[in-house]
Amino acid sequence: MGNVLEIHELRKKYSGKAALDHVSFSVKQGTCFGLLGPNGAGKSTTMKILTGIIKADSGSATVLDMDIIKQRTEVQKNVGYVPQEITLYDKLSAYDNLLFFGEMYGVKGNVLKERIKAVLIQTGLLDRAKDTIKSFSGGMKRRINIAAALLHEPKLLILDEPTVGIDPQSRNHIFEMIRQLKKEGISIIYSTHYMEEVEALCDDIAIIDQGRVIAQGNLDELLTQYGQKAVYLETRINIEDPSIFKYVTKYTKKHNGWILETAYPLETMEDILQEAKQQNMEIIGLEIMKPSLETVFLSLTGTSLRD
Repeated sequence: MGNVLEIHELRKKYSGKAALDHVSFSVKQGTCFGLLGPNGAGKSTTMKILTGIIKADSGSATVLDMDIIKQRTEVQKNVGYVPQEITLYDKLSAYDNLLFFGEMYGVKGNVLKERIKAVLIQTGLLDRAKDTIKSFSGGMKRRINIAAALLHEPKLLILDEPTVGIDPQSRNHIFEMIRQLKKEGISIIYSTHYMEEVEALCDDIAIIDQGRVIAQGNLDELLTQYGQKAVYLETRINIEDPSIFKYVTKYTKKHNGWILETAYPLETMEDILQEAKQQNMEIIGLEIMKPSLETVFLSLTGTSLRD
């Protein structure tokens, strides 16, 4: 499986402050690559450089082995970009919006009509084709936004925060679209700060913060390398000091129980059960917690993911 995208040492500054600081990563064909990070981390700047909206100060990037600067026109023919902001005309119908954007991409005539029908089916909005965009929900607008970026059948689709402020039905539909696009061999860059979406959709991940890639790899690699092992404990009577249990290095209150971080989860669980028997302590819940991207981010940055 070859790489659709190669990024090497991208740098970009605004007013002397680094938005991107030596960013490098690659995207394999037919995969979904997650760019995970807080607002202001550099995700959108990376996307805009790849689509030719802005230029990097230094570094390089290729799409399908084509340089994004020297072969910009050819690159744009193979890239679909969905910005975070809705870029639709409210007074026009969904169909007329797609007609406009299709012609902007250079798709015309019967081919464009066929593509409009195809993307409307793909987004589940064929029955709303003649309705004005202003009558659509936020989620439906985002789906049409994605449809517009698919009209010219790109090989690489860039999605910048595609699920911000949308309803669960539209979110699920976008997820299914992404899975289908991957099956068709289309590569996707999925930029978001919603960790659970990355876990559900992405094959490979880069965590970016303050303009730097602080970790990258597939999900299992990141969880293994950076994820903190932990046990969740909930008892009938509240435990005031969970440090009484062996091997616990840190503990955090969660709901009615405790998350007990430990390098030895099985041994910790054995100690809890032994202590519970001696103290006649009734256990409601006891389980090993699977590491998450949230714990990875906490491990790497020392803070929760900032919105």
